Amino acid sequence: MNEVLTDEPATVLRATDVLVVRDGRPILAEVSLTVRAGEHWALLGANGAGKSTLLSLFGALVHPTGGTVEVLGRRLGRVDVRELRSYVGHVNPRHPLAEPLRVREVVLTGLTNSVAPLPRWRPTPEQAARADRLMDTMGLAELRDARWPTLSQGQRGRTLIARALMPEPRLLLLDEPATGLDLPGRERLLDALDGLRREHPRLATVLVTHHLEELPVGTTHALLLREGRPLAQGPAAEVLTGDQVGKCFDLPLVLERHDGRWSVRIRHRG
Repeated sequence: MNEVLTDEPATVLRATDVLVVRDGRPILAEVSLTVRAGEHWALLGANGAGKSTLLSLFGALVHPTGGTVEVLGRRLGRVDVRELRSYVGHVNPRHPLAEPLRVREVVLTGLTNSVAPLPRWRPTPEQAARADRLMDTMGLAELRDARWPTLSQGQRGRTLIARALMPEPRLLLLDEPATGLDLPGRERLLDALDGLRREHPRLATVLVTHHLEELPVGTTHALLLREGRPLAQGPAAEVLTGDQVGKCFDLPLVLERHDGRWSVRIRHRG
């Protein structure tokens, strides 16, 4: 997984003419996308547009029916996906945790890629220090000894992001991380994601959502999906316009941006 040093940021993801068919129906078609180190992409579209399927491809959880997907320079279908997944931080909001682990224990399981701590496994001092730094970045320092069942949904989400970052991945995948959060929880999450961007400038992220209000300030690029096909993609400021997002969601929309954050409303006639 060695990088070739060039003047251009390293390519982290490359999808070319991707096709995904399930039960004879195309879920994704004609999707091409390149994500480079330090870029922060948003995948937007209505429910059923294919966002989560595309994220699963990027996380090496599924394979395309047609086209190619390269993750960290490795092409799906020609690589051990179990090894590849260890280099990708994939945040699953439905993390199947049954034990009442402490926050710090959950974060450390990111190193063993297990749901619970492995018997007789102990982190090195350097790994323990990294867990502490990540918990601090994600606003969890005071919750390190809190038990999982006592956490709010937002606190769990930030814990899972810290867990995904423990192996020092070059790519972080976030599937609707703000879903179900109240306003304070959402804002703490987005603030933590912006802190993450500042502290890890070469980390690339791909965030799935259908709410523009859930995009962090540091979002650099966007891909709009409509019925499984790309409608527009490129720098966020160029893609996230009222006309293009309106076409994506089939609504007359007005978009506004203040201090790096987007808001959206329906355009009323008259």
